[in-house]
This record gives sequence, structure tokens and C-alpha cells, in this order.
Amino acid sequence: MAKGKITTVFYCQSCGHESSKWMGQCPGCKEWNTFVEEKVNTKTSGAGVNGKVRREEAKPSRLSEITLQDEERMSTHMQELDRVLGGGIVPGSLTLVGGDPGIGKSTLLLQVCRHMAADNRKVLYISGEESLKQIKIRANRIGEFADNLFLLCETNLGIIEETIRHIMPDITIIDSIQTMYQEEVSSAPGSISQVREATNVFLQLAKGMGSSIFIVGHVTKEGTVAGPRVLEHMVDTVLYFEGDRHASYRILRGVKNRFGSTNEIGVFEMQKEGLVEVSNPSEFMLNGKPEGASGSIVSCSMEGTRPILFEIQALVCRSNFGFPRRQAIGTDFNRVNLLMAVLEKRVGLQMSDCDAYVNLAGGMRILEPAIDLGIAMAVASSFKNRPIDDKMAAFGEIGLSGEVRGVSMIEQRIAEAVKLGFTTCVIPEVCMKQVKSMKNVKLIGVSSVQDAIDLI
Repeated sequence: MAKGKITTVFYCQSCGHESSKWMGQCPGCKEWNTFVEEKVNTKTSGAGVNGKVRREEAKPSRLSEITLQDEERMSTHMQELDRVLGGGIVPGSLTLVGGDPGIGKSTLLLQVCRHMAADNRKVLYISGEESLKQIKIRANRIGEFADNLFLLCETNLGIIEETIRHIMPDITIIDSIQTMYQEEVSSAPGSISQVREATNVFLQLAKGMGSSIFIVGHVTKEGTVAGPRVLEHMVDTVLYFEGDRHASYRILRGVKNRFGSTNEIGVFEMQKEGLVEVSNPSEFMLNGKPEGASGSIVSCSMEGTRPILFEIQALVCRSNFGFPRRQAIGTDFNRVNLLMAVLEKRVGLQMSDCDAYVNLAGGMRILEPAIDLGIAMAVASSFKNRPIDDKMAAFGEIGLSGEVRGVSMIEQRIAEAVKLGFTTCVIPEVCMKQVKSMKNVKLIGVSSVQDAIDLI
């Protein structure tokens, strides 16, 4: 084998484009100032390509010759996680799990290991950040584990690859990808070269052996997975664990899924024994809702096929400064300003000298336009200091002309409100024809925001 030669290569942090020199704009993704310098130790070998022994040539197969097994997916026995994954874990898949430090990524995956080991499946948990005793302490808090769970504390990619090929586990957990390093790559662990090389190795293992591999990834200050953007392109599924680490709730959201929908979310609650599934997120979000208070109304948003009810709170008061203050928590700030301008122009509510604060209680972030009607009614209720009926829910999109436009899946939203005891639903007039006979609920159709404000 020839001696290694250290060369300097520039990589784009957004798309992974490689260049021999630094460039201001990436020719691949057209982003500016994304190139970083990396030193790579290249080695040449006469056996095969890139110093690796050439394997047996792969032969193409006919589509009709490929057969599917009866149990193509493996259930994690966690309904919230199975929903986000599209029905369970697909054998041979590569999944990336990202989230803020301390949010519960390792705890969630360790619980998955516990359920899969109880199903007599061989599970391998590889940690590059914790010792075996630290993992044992966390495992004792979660519960009892079967003997099918194997632990390994290692960061050398060569040793990890040999271990996976020797044990041949059904499920493999890598915690985390930023700690793994390849000896042939001279750059430090966590660099673009190391992360890309490690992900490529795990991708080959997952597809070649049929083992499902979960990779834990750190996130940056912007909330994206640290490392090259090509990392998200290489994996099959990308899951983000969201929520405030100081709060009890956690939201698992899929942003990429080759085997299912990316609109589903899973809701968990952090307790002392680990993450507990929240089967009814609407009831969880409405817990502690005040009664008889102005500026409060319940609206509904669709997260995939799941309707979620939440409380919209608004506070409007006279400003003591020349420039009124506006603030929105949980929704788009510009959307709130737009709705307040519609209320001033189309309804005649003079709020130009008022401070306005809008909050979506529960900590969720909703950007769906269907909550426009709820925000407008909550702002008007606080401005007039008139409380809205506690058993009333409202959802609909508002246009700049003050019209209330229709929303999708209207029956599912109404059914979720009825299930939680709401007796009145304010919906767009155009959606009244889509609703079949609904029991135990009064439907009020409004065609403009003025009609909705008159109900307060």
C-alpha cells in the first residue's frame, strides 16, 4: 500500500459539494459563504477502487421477481413513534434523529431498544458519548431489559463495522454520528468528511445486511442537524425531536420519510420513568384553560391525519409608548399583524395605539391558516373585553378582504371538538355543505370576519 498523502479540500456545508479551492458561491446549491476547509488523508491501493477490495458484481433483478415478506415493518410498541415512522420500522432503513441537547433523544431510542429486545429481536446500542455504567443507570430508570440488548462504547468506525457484521443485529443505535471517526480520514470527529464517511458506512451496512440503523445527530443553533446537508439526503427518514427541555411535553416530527407521510407528529411527555405517550394531545393542550376570560378561544389544526385542539390567547391593551408593541408566540408574527390590519379595515376596531400579544398555549408552533379565525376572534374579544363562550371553537382562513375561506378536513376538526365537549363550532360558510349531520354540536357558518366578531 502506498503512503498516504494529505490534501486540502473545500466542502460546501449545505449540499456537500467538493472543490479544490475556496469559492464564495457554491456552484451546486448557489449558497454563499458555505465552503469550509478540510484536510483529507488519501491512500491508494492496488486492490479495487478507493483502496477497498472489489466485491462480487451486483446483478439486477426484475420487479416481478421481488417478493415482500408478510411482516415488512417492525412495530416499536409505541403508537406515537409508529405513526411518525409510517407504521413501524422498515428493515434495512437508515433513520436520523435530531434534537436539542437534553430533549430526550437517547431516552427515546433506549425505550425502543427495550421494546424490540422484548420481541426477541437482537439490538445493538453503540454510544460514543456515554459509558456503559451511564447507560445502565438510565436503563434502570426506564425498566427491565431483555438479554437481547448489547451495549458497545466505541467511536472507531472500523471496530464498529466489524462488530455489526459479527453480531448482525436487527436494530442498531448510533449515539451519536458526530463522535464517530474513520482512521483513513485525517480530519477531526464531527467534521464534514468524518460525518459523511460514517453515514456512508452505516448506509451500506443497513442496505447490505437488512439491519435498521438509527443515527442520533446534534443540531445547530438554527435547529438543523449539524454537519453537511447531504447527511439528510443519504438517510431514509429524518425525525426531529422538538419541545422545551424544561417543559414536560415533547413533539416528534418527521421532516423526511421515504416510507410514509411527513405530516404526522408524535406527542410524548417526559416523566421520571422516561417518555410516556400522549394518546390525546388535544386534552393535554387544553389542560388548565381558564373559564370566562376574555381573549381566549379554542381552535383546531391538522397535523397529518390527526386533529389537535389548542387554546389561542390574546391580550390587547393601550400602549404607553408612541410605537405599539406586537408579539406572537407559537405562530407567525407577520400573520398576526395581517389579521389585525384586517380587523381595523374591515371591522373598524381601532387598535393602532394598542399593544397586542398572541400566544398559543401548550408550546406548539402552528402555521396553518385555519387558525386565522381563532386569532381574530381572540384579539377582538380582548379588545372589547368580552369573554367568548367556553364551549365554542372556531377555525377558518381569513383573506385580506375580510372573507372567511374554507379549510380542509372540516368534519375531523368538528368531531375532535365534540369529543372534548365543545357544543358550538364557528366554521366557514362554504364548508357547511361538506358537513353531514353532526350530533351534540351547533354549527355556525360565517362568510366574513364581521359575522364572526358579531358573535362575541
